[in-house]
Amino acid sequence: MPEPASAASAPVRAQRPVPSWARKGGDGDGAKAQAAEAADGARSRRFPSITRDTARPEGGGRAAPGDAPAPARQWPMLAVLAATAAGLLATAVGHPRVGCLMIGIALIAASVLRRALPSVGMLAVRSRFTDMVTYGLLGVAITLLALVMEPKPLLNIPFLETAVRFTVR
Repeated sequence: MPEPASAASAPVRAQRPVPSWARKGGDGDGAKAQAAEAADGARSRRFPSITRDTARPEGGGRAAPGDAPAPARQWPMLAVLAATAAGLLATAVGHPRVGCLMIGIALIAASVLRRALPSVGMLAVRSRFTDMVTYGLLGVAITLLALVMEPKPLLNIPFLETAVRFTVR
């Protein structure tokens, strides 16, 4: 029959802390519970109740080296924002067609930058494909709206005129 282990030779087991949500009168903070589980090394197959971090979008790194000043690291985003701001200013001072064209071209340029550059900084929001499609479609739609804008549209699309007459009547 094996001898019972003495208290000195018994392995010391760390007590697992009780999560705050399981304690009576706890504040229900899930972060403390997750920190307790992480400290204990216990792995759960459940999804965490609080997301600690998200993956950076593909190409979301700096567009310039890390020792460059902040504006230089984010030049793609700043270029698109500057062109969009110029378009909004042109619209505000009474040139809506020119302003909308500038905004549409800025979004199309964002799509091209997203495709062409390996790292575009904060211009990367989602996956590369999703960003390209979103920026491109919005840019083309705004550009087309600027081209069919009244008075004297630069582009005549007959079914749009029919649709407007049908809906406005």
